[in-house]
Amino acid sequence: MATINSNYDKLPATYLFSEIAKRTAVFAKKNPGVEILKLGIGNTTEPIGHVVISGLKKGVEKLSKLSTYSGYGDEQGDSRLREALSNWYKKSKIQIDPLEIFVSDGAKADSANIQSIFDSGNKIAICDPVYPVYKDSNILAGRENIYYMSCTEKNGFFPDIPKNKVDLIYICSPNNPTGAVATKAQLKRFVDFAIKNKSIIIFDAAYFAYISNPKLPKSIYEIPGAKKCAIEINSFSKWAGFTGVRLGWTVVPMDLICQNSKRGKLNSLWNRRQTTMFNGASNIAQEGGLASLTSDGVKQCQKVVNYYMQNAKLIRITLERMGLKVYGGQNAPYIWLKVPLGMTSWDFFEKLLSEAHVVGTPGSGFGPSGEGFFRLSAFGHRQNIKKALTSIEKNLKI
Repeated sequence: MATINSNYDKLPATYLFSEIAKRTAVFAKKNPGVEILKLGIGNTTEPIGHVVISGLKKGVEKLSKLSTYSGYGDEQGDSRLREALSNWYKKSKIQIDPLEIFVSDGAKADSANIQSIFDSGNKIAICDPVYPVYKDSNILAGRENIYYMSCTEKNGFFPDIPKNKVDLIYICSPNNPTGAVATKAQLKRFVDFAIKNKSIIIFDAAYFAYISNPKLPKSIYEIPGAKKCAIEINSFSKWAGFTGVRLGWTVVPMDLICQNSKRGKLNSLWNRRQTTMFNGASNIAQEGGLASLTSDGVKQCQKVVNYYMQNAKLIRITLERMGLKVYGGQNAPYIWLKVPLGMTSWDFFEKLLSEAHVVGTPGSGFGPSGEGFFRLSAFGHRQNIKKALTSIEKNLKI
């Protein structure tokens, strides 16, 4: 007799953003004709630059000719793209061998799947609040020994190192949802801790391009010793506008060592996982990725990133003018708003929607420490951002 994976029952009944969509749909049905302005989901909205589009078109055109047609590619990724990413790291004086880079269809999938190469008995440490996939994927794998690293106003929304030994440590910087960015000193403390305890850091750098402060690290490999203890997961989604194109990569260094492994073992395990359960990223998407890594491609991608960050600046200015306490939005595309009037984050969701017709994301959906906060996203067309802010300033009663 077949039985279900009962670990699914340990998750909330609905995914955070599905619940937001459901509540928004109910409001829209009750209020026909009302324009709902969305500052919730972190989904890119602006067109991809022509250099990257040319790369994507090249990928399509290659499929139309016998001489250039390709079927399955390497599960690890096109060797040209892996080499290009290796060279991209070198510009930051980081040495990553192409064989340590695995191209995928996005950071979310890798963030969920990377835990599969580790023992089910490992103790997990995750930031609280943080993107739900880290916690949920480990619960689905049967892990219940989870340590929550509290991220609050008192510690600048970046956690202290765990008081006791943990095995896997998830860090997202810039953090989604708080917009906080780890300093080199903060990351060094975690690297030192991981090396001492033979722990592994899983570092999500999907929002690296939004860091404008040159003193803040964009990669954990800027920290000496990190290749011995850290896996880095990254993405073209928020940098090159590939949220719908789907392309990312994960670095698993050869030097990476955990409690019961030798040099190169974790790299080989991830390689085995990918060759078993993944047929490689889209050939078309990878051509676009190659184009985004060219000099002109990088400039065009950064131009769009700057556009979103200007949106973030407008959101911060407006909310601060209203007397609200806000964080983030300076080196990340998210604004972390302290909910006024002692309300819960879901109560504020309903208030913002009903009074200003604006959708955001309740902080409690990212973890217990997110209660009392609210995330607003800077992803959106400028005119819609301005319209939403005008409505908030005019109609939100606080």
